[in-house]
Amino acid sequence: MLYRQKLIENLERFTPGERKIASFIINSPEKLKELSSQQLAEMLSVSQSAIVKFAQKLGLQGFTNFKMTLVEEWGKQVSDRKQQSPHLHNDISSHDPLHDVAKKLLNEKMNAARKTTDNLDFNLLEKVINLLQAANRIQIAAIGGSSLVGKDLSWKLMKIGFHILSEYDSHVQLTIAQTLTEQDVMLAISFSGQRKEVLLAAEIAKSKGAVVVAITSLQDSSLRKLADYTLDTVSDEQRWRSSSISSRSAQQCVTDLLFMGLLQCNESEGMKMIEQSRNLVDRLT
Repeated sequence: MLYRQKLIENLERFTPGERKIASFIINSPEKLKELSSQQLAEMLSVSQSAIVKFAQKLGLQGFTNFKMTLVEEWGKQVSDRKQQSPHLHNDISSHDPLHDVAKKLLNEKMNAARKTTDNLDFNLLEKVINLLQAANRIQIAAIGGSSLVGKDLSWKLMKIGFHILSEYDSHVQLTIAQTLTEQDVMLAISFSGQRKEVLLAAEIAKSKGAVVVAITSLQDSSLRKLADYTLDTVSDEQRWRSSSISSRSAQQCVTDLLFMGLLQCNESEGMKMIEQSRNLVDRLT
């Protein structure tokens, strides 16, 4: 679990007292190691019990476990951090030679994929794969950069015989959602989990009895609350960015895992259909 990232993404949703604790951890994580629970409580003008309850809210038992876990996580982030420079996108500077840009983009994408994979609940992932396998139809609802990830997954799944409903237009997505039934599944993809178009489509799908699976960030968002199941994506999207590069990399890490899981479930027929598609495309050349 990436606790500091989760605090950043949910800061505005905490109570005032919790926000004091979270803000201190976000802004001064290196100071936490030197403090006792009493010292931290006095510094932040909160009670010691408030700190313990906040630790438990994060899934950590007691102040010692809370402190050591966060200090260890911060230490790892410091060791992974590279030299900062004036940016066009995260660590990428306008003065970087292209071979450095390539390396930095590779690191950014790899970090998003690695953090997402490390944070995944694979028992839940397997359950979602089984739901998709049993579904009559699968609708993919997404807009913007997330829609590119959704469309990529739809093409992959169509190649192995799944009935996929995937449209870029949000109005069409709503129209499709209202046709779903209890035998169908909606995959709702949104890093923020707050896009109105995706939320409304998911609400409609759920009202029709369809299972809603969200692919979204760690943020305690409206989509997370609405979804029946959530597959988490982790990327450094809180920093300055020119495009949703790392979030799409994180999303595609999850969607590719879904595809490979479903291909495993349908190996014989799926590989046969992939080969048939390849042969048909070859006839065009």
